[in-house]
Amino acid sequence: MDRTLKSLSLLLSYPTVELQQAMPEIGGILAADNRLSGPMQSALRPIVKALEARDIYDLQEEYVMLFDRSRTLSLNLFEHIHGESRDRGGAMVSLVETYREAGIDPISSELPDHLPVLLEYLSLQSASEMREVLADAAHILETLNVRLTRRESNYNAVFAALLQLSGATADQGAVSEMLAAPDDDPTDLEALDEIWQESEVTFGPDPNAGCPQVRDMLTKMDVPINPAPAAAE
Repeated sequence: MDRTLKSLSLLLSYPTVELQQAMPEIGGILAADNRLSGPMQSALRPIVKALEARDIYDLQEEYVMLFDRSRTLSLNLFEHIHGESRDRGGAMVSLVETYREAGIDPISSELPDHLPVLLEYLSLQSASEMREVLADAAHILETLNVRLTRRESNYNAVFAALLQLSGATADQGAVSEMLAAPDDDPTDLEALDEIWQESEVTFGPDPNAGCPQVRDMLTKMDVPINPAPAAAE
C-alpha cells in the first residue's frame, strides 16, 4: 500500500476522534516521503496539526461548510464535470461496475467518485497508474487547491501534494474555466437549497456516458480495496 496516498485520503475524510488520534502517525508518514518536496511537507504540517489539536466539533463544522455545503469544493469528482446531469449518473454506473468487476465490495456511505474513496483505491495500485489517474484529474485538483487557498484553508496543501505526486501540470485553460464559476456561499442556506434541488443524480442505463477522460482514468483500476465475498460453491 502507498501509505502517503492513504494518509492524504484520511486527511480529506470527515474528521473523527479516531482520525485525530492517527494524526501523529500520518504526519510522520508524510514527513518521511521523499516524493514530497521539503516545502510541500512544510505546507502539509498545518492541516495535520489542526486535525490533531483542534476541537473535533469545530473541525467537523468546518469540513461540512467547505466540502458538503459548497458544490464548487465538492470532493465528488464527477460533480465538477457533469454536475447533476444524466451524464454523471452514467459515469457513476461505469465506476461502480469497474469496482465490481475488480472484485470490490465498497463499504462506504459515500458515492464511488468521492475523492477519499478513490485515493484509498489508488493507494493499492502501481505507482505509474496512481500518477496517471491523478494527472488525469489535475485540473480538478488544482481548481480545488486555488479555491481553498482563496478561503485561507489549510486543506489546500492536500490538493497541492496530490498534484506533486502526479508529476503533472494542470491545464490552466481548464482550471480557468472551472474557476470562472462563482463560489458558493455556504452560509446562504436558502440559495444552497435551491441549487441542490435543481436536479438529482440519475443513474442512466448507459455506463459509457460522460466524460471520456475521467471514464478512461477509472477503467484502469483493477485491485480491490475490500475483496468481495467469495461466491458460495
